[in-house]
Amino acid sequence: MVKHELYIVIQRPVAEVFAFVSDLSNGPQWQTGLLESRNQTQGSLGIGSKFASVRKFLGRKVEGLVEITEYEPNSKFVIKSASGTAPFEETYLFEPTSNGTKLSTVFELHTSGLMGLAEPMIVGSLKREMDADFGDLKDLLETRIPENTAS
Repeated sequence: MVKHELYIVIQRPVAEVFAFVSDLSNGPQWQTGLLESRNQTQGSLGIGSKFASVRKFLGRKVEGLVEITEYEPNSKFVIKSASGTAPFEETYLFEPTSNGTKLSTVFELHTSGLMGLAEPMIVGSLKREMDADFGDLKDLLETRIPENTAS
């Protein structure tokens, strides 16, 4: 199993950060390996919402389906792979700080077979990609104009 934990502080309110990150269709804007993410369910985001995705993984395009398995507005959500070649789970936690939002994540990828043999390579690649992606997310959210104040 591959596990990676990290956190960043984004100088934006929790509600804004949560709304952007929990809408997984925004993922391609800040995750370099995520090429597409489309909501497959009707209604409001929450437990049971599913997103179809296309991701570049180890040089190949991989399609999968993820599902939100826990959802506490402005606090926490968890996604889990519902299909695809690599089972994973990712938890996102949102905490207010004096200057914005602390966003923490724990990503767990379950490897086996040939993927298990490639685990050392996967660990390094995953950590580099996630660290860069969270830096991109911070830059994106801190430099954009909040929707509720735009004219």
